[in-house]
Amino acid sequence: MNVKVCGMREEKNIQEVADLRPDYLGFIFYDQSSRFVGDDFKMPKVDPFIQKVGVFVNATTEEILAKAVIHNLHMVQLHGHETVEQCEELRAHNMLIIKAFSLDDKFNFQDLKKYHTAVDYFLFDTKGKHFGGNATRFDWSILTGYDQQTPFFLSGGLSPANVAEVKSLNDMNIHAIDINSGVEISPGLKDVNKIRQVMNILNEVK
Repeated sequence: MNVKVCGMREEKNIQEVADLRPDYLGFIFYDQSSRFVGDDFKMPKVDPFIQKVGVFVNATTEEILAKAVIHNLHMVQLHGHETVEQCEELRAHNMLIIKAFSLDDKFNFQDLKKYHTAVDYFLFDTKGKHFGGNATRFDWSILTGYDQQTPFFLSGGLSPANVAEVKSLNDMNIHAIDINSGVEISPGLKDVNKIRQVMNILNEVK
């Protein structure tokens, strides 16, 4: 199971988490987030094995591409109301795209069909008052309504206490789990021991 640690910000903490070799590190470029990297953020050097993901909310294509160049991003995660057309614009510039959707029991998976050919992955998170980072888990049974065509990242309140339960999704097209608030000391500062626990638990899950 691939692991993405999102909401990274502090240089020393980034290096500590990178030493655990997660598959992805996420950096939030949305200034309304409590985990916003800040205007003066400089990307530390990390193992090239780790994919760097920039998280954006309703940013322009030009802004996203500029940040991708400055910070050498491998992928972008779109967490707002981005259109299919914008996803296609970004892919035309060889960007890998994760399109995030917030789920509740009223979510209509038919709305995803138009994105299937425009993105590389979906990310499914809990619907709440924020664009992500709501620190709660949604009812995973909702995912039985998804056609599993595009691989997805699973997010929303994942922690050492519940991550073993992802084994219930083994028959789905899950690409990675996305951990954030469930492994934090404070917004933007991750508990390395909790991340290590999550990774060890996932290695045991069959």
